[in-house]
Amino acid sequence: MEVVIVQDAKAGGELIAEAIADLLRRKPDALLGVATGSTPLPIYDALTAKVRAGAVDVSRARIAQLDEYVGLPAGHPESYRSTVLRQVVEPLGLREDSFLGPDGTADDVQAACEAYDRALAEAGGVDLQILGIGTDGHIGFNEPCSSLASRTRIKTLTEQTRIDNARFFEGDIDQVPHHVITQGIGTILEARHLVLLATGEGKADAVAATVEGPVAALVPASALQLHPHATVVVDEAAASKLKLADYFRHTYANKPTWQGL
Repeated sequence: MEVVIVQDAKAGGELIAEAIADLLRRKPDALLGVATGSTPLPIYDALTAKVRAGAVDVSRARIAQLDEYVGLPAGHPESYRSTVLRQVVEPLGLREDSFLGPDGTADDVQAACEAYDRALAEAGGVDLQILGIGTDGHIGFNEPCSSLASRTRIKTLTEQTRIDNARFFEGDIDQVPHHVITQGIGTILEARHLVLLATGEGKADAVAATVEGPVAALVPASALQLHPHATVVVDEAAASKLKLADYFRHTYANKPTWQGL
């Protein structure tokens, strides 16, 4: 696992966007796994700016969704399909048919979960998966004590996650669904490159447990320690609880230029 400490969220977004651009220059039809929420927005903004400046061609790129609420209509503004279309697909000028996502409105949710796992495999697998992290250490919607071998499945959200997400529903927790479809930890770990972005002091404990704590289902993001190519990008506030912060700064400052992110 590589830990990169940056000055702020904008710097983190720029760094990750450039890594995505490098990937697309090597593999124009790469499958990019995207996360929702406020944290990854600087990534999408920076990547969109590169596209508009002609620095990278994304016309053949494909987008894969990480998770989806169960029961929200497909056109609901806070469904993750709508969010990804609004924040990623449309700004990048991609066609909607470049987009893969689970069906949160399916009558048979379990079958929809299995179908999405198959669709990811048939698409050749995710080349780079963007991840955020919850204050309790969850990634995707894999809440604490999720199996580290789990596949795409339905999950019940913790009350804390629903409280955290109420800001997207006019502050009304009663509008936040109780259930989601999420890629499982095992599914996420199959991506070729995992990139987690965390910003703000509120994520500092989760980042420290993920990076420096034991691999444990209690902190689902700690499973990134098992991945051969995982990058954790954090701003100074999110890095504030890391015991090895100075070491991480040193290793990144002395990283060979050929190595990439």
